[in-house]
Amino acid sequence: MSRIGIRPVQIPQGVKVNVTPATVSVEGPKGKLQMSYNPQVEVTVKDNVLRVTKKNSSKEANAFHGLYWKLISNMINGVTQGFSKSLIISGVGYRAEVQGKILVLSLGFSTDVSVAIPDGISVAVEANNQKVVVSGADRWEVGKFASEIRGLREPEPYKGKGIHYDTEKLRKKVGKTGVK
Repeated sequence: MSRIGIRPVQIPQGVKVNVTPATVSVEGPKGKLQMSYNPQVEVTVKDNVLRVTKKNSSKEANAFHGLYWKLISNMINGVTQGFSKSLIISGVGYRAEVQGKILVLSLGFSTDVSVAIPDGISVAVEANNQKVVVSGADRWEVGKFASEIRGLREPEPYKGKGIHYDTEKLRKKVGKTGVK
Protein backbone atom coordinates (compact mmCIF):
# COMPACT_ATOMS: atom_id res chain seq x y z
CA MET A 1 0.00 0.00 0.00
CA SER A 2 1.30 3.43 -0.90
CA ARG A 3 2.23 5.61 2.04
CA ILE A 4 1.90 8.88 0.19
CA GLY A 5 -1.01 7.86 -2.03
CA ILE A 6 -3.45 7.67 0.87
CA ARG A 7 -2.83 11.30 1.86
CA PRO A 8 -5.32 13.89 0.58
CA VAL A 9 -4.04 16.70 -1.66
CA GLN A 10 -5.25 20.15 -0.60
CA ILE A 11 -6.28 22.31 -3.55
CA PRO A 12 -5.19 25.93 -2.90
CA GLN A 13 -7.37 28.96 -3.53
CA GLY A 14 -7.39 30.03 -7.19
CA VAL A 15 -6.66 26.56 -8.59
CA LYS A 16 -9.26 24.71 -10.64
CA VAL A 17 -9.07 20.91 -10.91
CA ASN A 18 -11.20 19.12 -13.49
CA VAL A 19 -11.37 15.32 -13.33
CA THR A 20 -12.78 13.15 -16.11
CA PRO A 21 -12.69 9.32 -16.19
CA ALA A 22 -9.41 9.38 -18.12
CA THR A 23 -7.73 12.77 -17.51
CA VAL A 24 -6.96 15.33 -14.83
CA SER A 25 -6.51 18.99 -15.75
CA VAL A 26 -5.24 21.64 -13.35
CA GLU A 27 -5.45 25.37 -14.03
CA GLY A 28 -3.86 28.06 -11.88
CA PRO A 29 -2.09 31.42 -12.00
CA LYS A 30 1.09 30.02 -13.64
CA GLY A 31 -0.62 28.00 -16.39
CA LYS A 32 -2.66 24.96 -17.26
CA LEU A 33 -1.52 21.32 -17.15
CA GLN A 34 -3.27 18.14 -18.25
CA MET A 35 -2.46 14.46 -17.70
CA SER A 36 -4.13 11.16 -18.46
CA TYR A 37 -4.09 8.44 -15.82
CA ASN A 38 -4.37 4.67 -15.65
CA PRO A 39 -7.86 3.20 -15.07
CA GLN A 40 -6.56 1.14 -12.13
CA VAL A 41 -6.75 4.26 -9.95
CA GLU A 42 -9.62 6.65 -9.33
CA VAL A 43 -9.26 10.40 -8.81
CA THR A 44 -11.98 12.31 -6.94
CA VAL A 45 -12.36 15.94 -5.85
CA LYS A 46 -14.61 16.94 -2.97
CA ASP A 47 -14.54 20.17 -0.90
CA ASN A 48 -11.15 21.36 -2.27
CA VAL A 49 -9.55 18.03 -1.39
CA LEU A 50 -8.28 15.65 -4.07
CA ARG A 51 -7.97 11.95 -3.32
CA VAL A 52 -6.37 9.17 -5.35
CA THR A 53 -7.69 5.68 -4.61
CA LYS A 54 -6.87 2.35 -6.18
CA LYS A 55 -9.62 0.16 -7.60
CA ASN A 56 -8.00 -3.19 -6.72
CA SER A 57 -5.02 -4.43 -4.70
CA SER A 58 -2.78 -5.66 -7.52
CA LYS A 59 0.93 -4.86 -7.61
CA GLU A 60 0.44 -2.48 -10.56
CA ALA A 61 -2.42 -0.65 -8.86
CA ASN A 62 -0.25 -0.16 -5.76
CA ALA A 63 2.51 1.34 -7.90
CA PHE A 64 0.16 3.61 -9.85
CA HIS A 65 -1.49 4.79 -6.62
CA GLY A 66 1.57 6.62 -5.30
CA LEU A 67 2.78 7.62 -8.75
CA TYR A 68 -0.38 9.45 -9.77
CA TRP A 69 -0.72 11.05 -6.34
CA LYS A 70 2.76 12.57 -6.72
CA LEU A 71 2.24 13.60 -10.36
CA ILE A 72 -1.04 15.38 -9.54
CA SER A 73 0.55 17.00 -6.48
CA ASN A 74 3.40 18.26 -8.70
CA MET A 75 0.86 19.63 -11.19
CA ILE A 76 -0.87 21.61 -8.42
CA ASN A 77 2.49 22.91 -7.10
CA GLY A 78 3.55 23.80 -10.65
CA VAL A 79 0.53 25.97 -11.45
CA THR A 80 0.78 27.78 -8.08
CA GLN A 81 4.53 28.15 -7.38
CA GLY A 82 6.30 26.77 -10.44
CA PHE A 83 9.55 24.82 -10.70
CA SER A 84 13.04 26.02 -11.59
CA LYS A 85 16.52 24.64 -12.17
CA SER A 86 19.72 26.69 -12.17
CA LEU A 87 22.72 25.91 -14.35
CA ILE A 88 26.21 27.37 -13.93
CA ILE A 89 28.43 27.96 -16.97
CA SER A 90 32.12 27.88 -16.09
CA GLY A 91 35.01 28.36 -18.48
CA VAL A 92 36.96 31.17 -20.08
CA GLY A 93 34.81 32.82 -22.75
CA TYR A 94 31.77 30.66 -21.97
CA ARG A 95 28.55 32.68 -21.73
CA ALA A 96 24.82 32.61 -22.43
CA GLU A 97 22.20 35.08 -23.59
CA VAL A 98 18.52 34.96 -24.47
CA GLN A 99 17.41 36.38 -27.82
CA GLY A 100 13.62 36.19 -27.96
CA LYS A 101 12.66 32.50 -27.80
CA ILE A 102 16.23 31.31 -28.48
CA LEU A 103 19.00 30.63 -25.95
CA VAL A 104 22.43 31.37 -27.47
CA LEU A 105 25.40 29.70 -25.77
CA SER A 106 29.09 30.33 -26.40
CA LEU A 107 30.77 27.13 -25.23
CA GLY A 108 34.19 27.12 -26.85
CA PHE A 109 33.03 25.64 -30.16
CA SER A 110 33.80 27.34 -33.48
CA THR A 111 30.21 28.68 -33.62
CA ASP A 112 27.66 29.58 -31.00
CA VAL A 113 25.04 26.98 -30.05
CA SER A 114 21.41 28.09 -30.43
CA VAL A 115 18.66 26.25 -28.55
CA ALA A 116 14.95 26.96 -29.08
CA ILE A 117 13.09 27.54 -25.81
CA PRO A 118 9.92 25.39 -25.67
CA ASP A 119 6.48 26.83 -24.94
CA GLY A 120 5.66 27.01 -21.24
CA ILE A 121 9.33 27.38 -20.26
CA SER A 122 11.04 30.65 -19.40
CA VAL A 123 14.80 31.12 -19.33
CA ALA A 124 16.65 33.91 -17.55
CA VAL A 125 20.39 34.61 -17.68
CA GLU A 126 21.94 36.05 -14.53
CA ALA A 127 25.29 36.68 -12.85
CA ASN A 128 27.31 38.19 -15.68
CA ASN A 129 26.00 35.71 -18.31
CA GLN A 130 27.28 32.73 -16.27
CA LYS A 131 24.03 31.46 -14.66
CA VAL A 132 21.00 30.16 -16.56
CA VAL A 133 17.70 29.72 -14.69
CA VAL A 134 15.10 27.50 -16.38
CA SER A 135 11.60 27.79 -14.91
CA GLY A 136 8.06 26.71 -15.72
CA ALA A 137 4.91 25.02 -14.43
CA ASP A 138 5.64 21.48 -15.63
CA ARG A 139 8.34 19.82 -13.55
CA TRP A 140 9.19 17.23 -16.20
CA GLU A 141 9.56 19.81 -19.00
CA VAL A 142 11.79 22.03 -16.84
CA GLY A 143 14.07 19.10 -15.94
CA LYS A 144 14.21 17.83 -19.51
CA PHE A 145 15.15 21.22 -20.97
CA ALA A 146 17.76 21.82 -18.24
CA SER A 147 19.33 18.41 -18.96
CA GLU A 148 19.42 19.20 -22.70
CA ILE A 149 21.32 22.42 -21.96
CA ARG A 150 23.73 20.58 -19.62
CA GLY A 151 24.31 17.91 -22.28
CA LEU A 152 25.68 20.49 -24.73
CA ARG A 153 28.93 20.79 -22.75
CA GLU A 154 29.16 18.55 -19.70
CA PRO A 155 31.79 19.54 -17.14
CA GLU A 156 35.19 18.04 -17.84
CA PRO A 157 36.90 16.26 -14.93
CA TYR A 158 40.18 18.21 -14.72
CA LYS A 159 39.26 21.91 -14.61
CA GLY A 160 35.46 21.64 -14.36
CA LYS A 161 34.83 23.68 -17.50
CA GLY A 162 31.33 23.25 -18.92
CA ILE A 163 27.73 23.44 -17.74
CA HIS A 164 26.58 21.97 -14.43
CA TYR A 165 23.65 22.33 -12.03
CA ASP A 166 24.19 24.74 -9.16
CA THR A 167 23.44 21.95 -6.67
CA GLU A 168 25.80 19.50 -8.39
CA LYS A 169 29.07 18.65 -6.66
CA LEU A 170 31.87 18.29 -9.20
CA ARG A 171 34.59 15.75 -8.54
CA LYS A 172 37.82 16.88 -10.13
CA LYS A 173 40.64 14.53 -11.03
CA VAL A 174 44.26 15.23 -10.29
CA GLY A 175 46.19 16.06 -13.44
CA LYS A 176 49.52 14.66 -14.50
CA THR A 177 52.51 15.66 -12.46
CA GLY A 178 55.73 16.60 -14.17
CA VAL A 179 58.65 14.16 -13.75
CA LYS A 180 61.98 15.86 -12.99
